[in-house]
Amino acid sequence: MNSTTILLVEDDPSDAELIKRSFVRGEVANEVVLASDGQEALDYIFGTGRHAGRDMSKLPALTLLDFKLPKITGLEVLRRIRTETRTQRMPVVILTSSGEQKDLASGYDLGVNSYIRKPIDCKELARAIQHLAWYWLVLNEPPPTMMEGET
Repeated sequence: MNSTTILLVEDDPSDAELIKRSFVRGEVANEVVLASDGQEALDYIFGTGRHAGRDMSKLPALTLLDFKLPKITGLEVLRRIRTETRTQRMPVVILTSSGEQKDLASGYDLGVNSYIRKPIDCKELARAIQHLAWYWLVLNEPPPTMMEGET
C-alpha cells in the first residue's frame, strides 16, 4: 500500500478523539487522518475535493470505517472502494456500534476485511483499537498494490 497512514472515518467527535488517543496510548506512530463523513473519506481516498493534489501513490495502510455516516453511508464508501481497481485491495475495517445482522452481512458482501462492533465501555474500546492496530499494522501482511494492467 506504500503508506503508513490510517484513515479514520468517524462522525462522532468523542469516538474519533477516543480512537485517536487509543492509538497514541498504544504507541502507534502512524499518522491518523480523520474524515468526519463519507464524502470526505472518498475525497481523501480518491484525491478529490479538499484532498485534490495529495500523493495518490499512497493509499491508507488501514481504513477504519464507521457504518452510519452523514452525506454518504459507510456501505457506499466501501462499495466505491471495492469497485475501483486501484483501491479494491485496500484494508478496510468497519468499526461501528451497529450489531444488526443485515449490516454485518452487507459489510462482508461488499468485501470488508473485518467488522468490529464498538464496545460501549471506553477502556474496552481503547483496548480493541490497540489490538486492531497491532494486528493490521504489525502482524498482517498487507496486500500488494495493483500493478498496471492487472485486473
